[in-house]
Amino acid sequence: MSNPVYLALDVPQLDAARALAEKVKAHVGGLKLGLEFFCAHGHHGVHEIAHVGLPIFLDLKLHDIPNTVAGAMQAIHVLEPAIVTIHASGGRAMMEDAKAAAGEHCKVVAVTMLTSLDERDLARTGVGGSAHDQVMRLAELAESAGLDGIVCSGHEVGAVHGQWKDGFFVVPGLRLPDGHKGDQKRTVTPREARDSGASVLVVGRPISRAEDPLKAARAIEATL
Repeated sequence: MSNPVYLALDVPQLDAARALAEKVKAHVGGLKLGLEFFCAHGHHGVHEIAHVGLPIFLDLKLHDIPNTVAGAMQAIHVLEPAIVTIHASGGRAMMEDAKAAAGEHCKVVAVTMLTSLDERDLARTGVGGSAHDQVMRLAELAESAGLDGIVCSGHEVGAVHGQWKDGFFVVPGLRLPDGHKGDQKRTVTPREARDSGASVLVVGRPISRAEDPLKAARAIEATL
């Protein structure tokens, strides 16, 4: 992949999302469409963004019983996504069925621990140990289920890459050194994530909410 940056189009208006994608498309490698976008615009919205000509990452974080997740994966075949997310915490059977139901050229990656969570949040949900331990456990489960890779923060990607040599690793929650973290708690820079083994770098607000999105996209690309 020549440019590992996927722009998160987390904007509610379809026209604005496509305009932003068109503006920066020469400086990113793909486009990530999340749950908010998909719920607002559905298949039609995905088709519209696909006209930009970049790979589509459907960040739907599917999490349900195995049969339901497999059905959802089959329902999005027509969209031909390059990447789709599911939740590793859905269990091995769910992950196996999701992968079996995915399109031939679609990478299925499992979300391990949201970058908006920290260890105190884990404890409140009854999960013991560190964030690192939780990510490593779920990464091992995802690999054993036959998935292509996982989603994790830049803090864990190096260790996971060491354990899963040929895995495909998506790192969100990236911020520039002088950037505002917002609701993200475990952030690194795009360059740090790439150097640690990230396959895809998800960048949203540092580009989409910049005064000059094109300049911001170019600046991030230049660091890589």
